[in-house]
Amino acid sequence: MITIFSTPKPFQGHIGVIQRNALKSWTQLHPDMEVILFGDDEGAADACRELGLRHEPYVERGSSGMKRIDYIFRKAQAIARHDLVCHVNCDIVLMDDFIRAAERVKAEYSRFLMVGRRWDTAITERVDFSDANWKQKVRSLAAAANHQRDGWWIDYFLFSRGLYGNEMPAFVIGTVRWDNWLVWKALDLNLPVVDASEAVLAVHQNHDYGYNPEGKKGVWEGVESQRNLALAGGTGRMRTIWHATRRLTASGRIQGTWLRRVRFEIQRTIVNLPAKVWYPALRASSSARHAVGLDRHGLTELLARFRAGRNTE
Repeated sequence: MITIFSTPKPFQGHIGVIQRNALKSWTQLHPDMEVILFGDDEGAADACRELGLRHEPYVERGSSGMKRIDYIFRKAQAIARHDLVCHVNCDIVLMDDFIRAAERVKAEYSRFLMVGRRWDTAITERVDFSDANWKQKVRSLAAAANHQRDGWWIDYFLFSRGLYGNEMPAFVIGTVRWDNWLVWKALDLNLPVVDASEAVLAVHQNHDYGYNPEGKKGVWEGVESQRNLALAGGTGRMRTIWHATRRLTASGRIQGTWLRRVRFEIQRTIVNLPAKVWYPALRASSSARHAVGLDRHGLTELLARFRAGRNTE
């Protein structure tokens, strides 16, 4: 059916609990599931023995000591038992709708990438998988939280074996920007990129960022994040779920997304206008504004008042 592969953090405390929840949920997806866990992190070998997973302790690492995600992708595709492979972050609980989505997309395309938005959910204890209603209980928690992330948050990548090869840069995991490159690469190859957000409830179990010395800021803005961005080819290659060329609806239909993509690009252009137009104009007019006693903050306030006045007309 599918080979799922991932790499964990050390199995300690709350992180250990939610990682076991995620891994166990993957084994429940289909009788012919293969799950490969990469890395020699504390507790990984025990978790693999406990859950019946394939363990690959060795992972190449970058100069910082962080794991190389390009190595993991290449190795997983080389040793996978199935031609349909999926990288999933080790805190994501998947359920039956993921398999249905995978089967639907696979029936439509021979080569593709399927991604989807996640639902942030507070889960603090081990899921009781012996309970016949465990899926409904997890779904209820996600529904109560009602926090689906936007298209920048990509936590699973289902794709046909061979899509990512030696051209994948030496990204490190534990930070960002490698995921955006994966979407860009599939688009660059003119392959269907399917957004399954409507069809798949991917439950992200909330956690802190204690694994990074600088916390959340380090994950998003640290040296390794910036290095990943440079390796990806810069911001011009940052692609998100909003760039998907197809979407899988809850009813199982596959539809085009051209209108959504146009809307997203317009919105992104508008959001970026201050950086591209407003701030350069402020810098260029600095001397003149200071001569009449109008600094940047004053001009910004004046513009805001002008807009407010127009909105009341």
